[in-house]
Amino acid sequence: MEHINFLAFAMPAFFLFLFIEFKMAQRRKKPEIFNYESSVSNISIGIAERLINLFIAASFYQLYYFIYDNYRLFDVSSNVFVWLALILATDFVWYWYHRLGHEVNFFWAAHIVHHHSEEFNFTAAARITTFQAIVRTGFWCVLPFVGFHPSMVITMLIVHGAYSFFTHTQMIGRIKWLEYVFVTPSVHGVHHASDEKYLDKNYGDMFTFWDRLFGTFQEEEEKPKYGLTHPLKSYSFLWQHFHYYFEIYELWKRSHGFKARWKAVFGSPAHMDQDIRPILEKRFLQDKENPHQRLRFKNYLYIQLGASVLLLTVFTYYFDYLNVVDKVSVLFVILITLVNCGALLEQRKWIYYLEYGRIFIITTYLLYEEDLTSFFFIPLVVMIFAEQLFSLGKRYQNVVLQLEPVE
Repeated sequence: MEHINFLAFAMPAFFLFLFIEFKMAQRRKKPEIFNYESSVSNISIGIAERLINLFIAASFYQLYYFIYDNYRLFDVSSNVFVWLALILATDFVWYWYHRLGHEVNFFWAAHIVHHHSEEFNFTAAARITTFQAIVRTGFWCVLPFVGFHPSMVITMLIVHGAYSFFTHTQMIGRIKWLEYVFVTPSVHGVHHASDEKYLDKNYGDMFTFWDRLFGTFQEEEEKPKYGLTHPLKSYSFLWQHFHYYFEIYELWKRSHGFKARWKAVFGSPAHMDQDIRPILEKRFLQDKENPHQRLRFKNYLYIQLGASVLLLTVFTYYFDYLNVVDKVSVLFVILITLVNCGALLEQRKWIYYLEYGRIFIITTYLLYEEDLTSFFFIPLVVMIFAEQLFSLGKRYQNVVLQLEPVE
């Protein structure tokens, strides 16, 4: 599909705007807007979402066409007024998807990742998971069902996504007169806040009148404190994606009777037992809060993220021309790299084995390309002997997992 090739430039464009925002923050002497660990985590999640969506986005579009061709209620023509109606309808559906994403545990599990970040900048806009994309696609099926043509819906969703990206920044101050109609960075910043007065407010993505109509609008007064009311104690790529599903399951196990278990899955996040997450974090994680040490070898992270972005850009552009082996190989290489980045932030010693896994996938793919797959064991043998002869694991940990004091 043509729009897939167009999206190949989304990641480079993202980094261009991120660079501009970073330089503006430096010039205005606001370094606190960016946090190294959090930014790396945000970008990693964004890369994963773009990557996985390549495999399932076509299914979304096919679903829209299926509903439109077989179940549409009306034949909506294409003209200026219809496009205006579609803008309003898209944001109206978004409002209720977004609101339910905060009020229903099952939906919050998909959306909570977007709110983990304790910084509010363009990197926070990248914190969208594939789970969230799937959930909101279900809501947006209403649009082709009503009768809006799928090509119009897809175009509007791209416009909608582009607009919301630019509301994730602190470089633009309050524009009070604009807030009567449009969502501004200040309005959306309130939505990302953990302050009690700001909780569960400002669900609109482009327009504020839905929030004003349904009583969920809140203008910015005091400077917001961004993130969750109970911050996540991990930069783990996998834990950030799945922790709330574990919490729901733990609550479900504790509950007795159909009604209680139903509420565990579809009840309000406000009623989630607050002792569950600390118990799970103690069971599965190490505390990310170490005020005295920080990873010294940051360049290795930059190299991995840069390589992932470059590979994803090329992969997106040529996606339709690649075979299954090409696609699966790139998928696993990038995902392992992103898990590696999260593990690096937490100084996990087992990341060394991820490095072996990544090398094994790449060498096996190269052998496949040369029709030498039967020799896949050779790189494996070489890695085992190299580890035994040169103690590469210890050398790796001494170099890559160096720590430095935090001032």
